[in-house]
Amino acid sequence: MSTNPGSACVHRPAELRLHRWNDRAVVGAAIAAFAAGFGQFGVVAALGDVARGFGQASTGASLVAQAGVSGTGLGIGLGIMRLASLGALPVIGLADRLGRRRMLLATVGAGLALTALAAVSPTYWWFVAIFACGRPLLAATNGLAQVTAAEQTASADRAKAVALIAAGYGTGAGAIAILHSLAASTLGFRGVFALALVPLALLPLLWRWIEEPDRFTVAASGPEHPVPVFDAVARPFRRRLAVIVVLGFAVSVITGPANSFVFLFAQNYLRLPGIVTAAMVAGAGIAGLAGLLAGRWLADRVGRRLTGALAMAAVALLAIWTYSGPAPALVAGYILGVFAAAVFAPAAGALVNELFPTSVRASVAGWSLAAGVLGAVAGLIIFGVVAGAGHRFALAGLVTFVPPALVMVLFWLLPETRGREPEDLWPAR
Repeated sequence: MSTNPGSACVHRPAELRLHRWNDRAVVGAAIAAFAAGFGQFGVVAALGDVARGFGQASTGASLVAQAGVSGTGLGIGLGIMRLASLGALPVIGLADRLGRRRMLLATVGAGLALTALAAVSPTYWWFVAIFACGRPLLAATNGLAQVTAAEQTASADRAKAVALIAAGYGTGAGAIAILHSLAASTLGFRGVFALALVPLALLPLLWRWIEEPDRFTVAASGPEHPVPVFDAVARPFRRRLAVIVVLGFAVSVITGPANSFVFLFAQNYLRLPGIVTAAMVAGAGIAGLAGLLAGRWLADRVGRRLTGALAMAAVALLAIWTYSGPAPALVAGYILGVFAAAVFAPAAGALVNELFPTSVRASVAGWSLAAGVLGAVAGLIIFGVVAGAGHRFALAGLVTFVPPALVMVLFWLLPETRGREPEDLWPAR
């Protein structure tokens, strides 16, 4: 299969063995995404305990007094862990050469093992370093799960399959957040990270369920084998990839700090009881499920572009509301923000995977993830510095979230992919 699709032999979906969105092969990928969410989100859920465990919290009014570590230190630490996810770019790219199944199993197993190892960190910066080693592997797991699900399905099931992957990741993240909220005094942050061993035990099940997509098998049997990562920026794909990268960067400038500081804000600043935080997470889980269903429906009815653009704007506005101050705004803003982000996921995930051929699809996912990492790091540092200067979370939200929301207009530089197969949408010579 040529990297220049204009001269390639196109294999139609009728010639491929495809699955429904709820078949075992897709569910296996969703379980891998669950494991990735469970492992990655622990640092967000337990951020307050991590800060207190390694710092010296007090009863003062400043952020450093209440958290135990300065806002800048927290922002830099989270930024390092996010930045480490750039390592997922070459890892995901290897799936264009070695296969989706092999890389997916390798990344989820090694990523969870390293996350559990972070439980024995002796200092805050050791914790940052160890967790950062596992972060790119778990980030690659989530990206590869989406690619695998998208390639296993036809157009009628693709947005549903992507929504299932997002639901798996969100369920994993929500599970670790609820466990921490209800059992923080018993587990401590070290116990939270040791729990990564639990989804690691699912690896034998994933070995049996996850399959190599026929789309990749066909591509791998062709005479040409693109260079992982770099051929994704070849001339036929360059313009679309540039738009995807900018959108991924902008979205993550919003979601990075919006998700990463919320539990610190709730537990260390607003002093919400653990039961309230757990109820908030549970409510967000329900809202997330509703958002995925709505996002899947909208993506298949009104289109990927309009759904993605409107949801992106909503995520920014609700993130600003979340950090506006009082506890009711935090709870309502967080729950509705999760709903909006869930609406965004099926449309954006299907769009990215439909715009490019199989030969470079995993590499494109890696570039999109890398852009998201850089956006999240930028957002975390900006938000952390502004919030740390007089603990003004509301101002930090305005400064960080408004500018990237305007980038939503770039969705209209991409073709609408609703109701079409990836084989129909490759750029011509």
